[in-house]
Amino acid sequence: MNPTDGSPKPPILLMVAGAAGAVASTVAAAVAAASETPSAVLPALTTADRFPYLGSPQTMAFAGWDVPQRSLTEALRSHRVIPDAKWRDLDTAITAMPLLEAPDPALKLRDQTQQLMDEMRSLRDALPHAHPVLINLLPACETCGTDGIESADELLDRSDPAAFPDLAYVLAAIRSSIPVVNFTPNAVETPAICREAVRAGVPIAGRDGKTGQTFLKVVLASAFKARRLTVDGWYSLNILGNADGENLMDPARAAGKMQNKTRLLDEILGYAVGHRYGASTHKVHIDYYPPRGDAKEAWDVIDFSGLFELPMSLRINLQGRDSILAAPMVIDLARWLAAAQLAGFSGPLADLAFFFKKPVGSTPPLQFHDQVARLAEFESACAQRVGKDNS
Repeated sequence: MNPTDGSPKPPILLMVAGAAGAVASTVAAAVAAASETPSAVLPALTTADRFPYLGSPQTMAFAGWDVPQRSLTEALRSHRVIPDAKWRDLDTAITAMPLLEAPDPALKLRDQTQQLMDEMRSLRDALPHAHPVLINLLPACETCGTDGIESADELLDRSDPAAFPDLAYVLAAIRSSIPVVNFTPNAVETPAICREAVRAGVPIAGRDGKTGQTFLKVVLASAFKARRLTVDGWYSLNILGNADGENLMDPARAAGKMQNKTRLLDEILGYAVGHRYGASTHKVHIDYYPPRGDAKEAWDVIDFSGLFELPMSLRINLQGRDSILAAPMVIDLARWLAAAQLAGFSGPLADLAFFFKKPVGSTPPLQFHDQVARLAEFESACAQRVGKDNS
């Protein structure tokens, strides 16, 4: 099938690890709504008018894995991200989406990977012309000791899948020639994984989706740098009451996300915030506060200085919806990865830094305007390659 001719365009198939979570079930509802009521979904997508050779995002499919034995509609009711009235008419379509049981954590990583490869093959057989993309939406986990492991086979033999379940999904996808989006703070992009992706000709994108507070931090830090204003301190507080917030109360599980949030600022500005005080004055706190549910709230206090080093400050209060901000990005990334694979790109895609707190790949752009420019350049590169390969 030629993606540049007038033939019907195959759908994007989102294969989601952690499919019953708040973000994933919101994605499932968005996939169903895109077909039935596109005006509720398409305006929120940055790729709605991109990639004509992929067709409209109205033609998407959803499948996934999770541990809890409940349906996607039960997950939607439990998370209470979307009011029932907004998805009740989509119940039949959402219920029909395949939701598979996650591999038994007692199995060895090699066996889990093989099981997932078999299941990915079955899902592809059901939609033989679709563009599958794996979306990793598993919870944040502890640092899992993959340093020094040089090959995918070593990972399969030496890694503990109970501590780092992401690896089974990522390895299964790469070995099934399926692109990977790592929306989590978990460091799956090890040297061994990246080499395996390049060897298999599979693009991967990550890490840690940049949805709300950090998105604004990148925009503002880029503006401060461009305006030659010195950031002397930045205090950030997040409160959220969803499962992600509860999970991040474990310091070991939160470590990766905290690093991604804090290092980003110094990298954009080009200096350590607080260097004049001899210690970092970039403070980030995340607190689990059940009454907020998925409606995250964030406060930022920014101290900066200008001419004659005279101090000034800025206050920001963001009242956002975590999964509502994240779900369109997940769909956008699935479309970017499908386009990248059609264009023949492989390995970590630094060009997609716009979407991530800790973008992986070679020399990712850090400032906001550079990230937007790189997206446009990468879109053109994909279009040129797809047109050339299918002319």
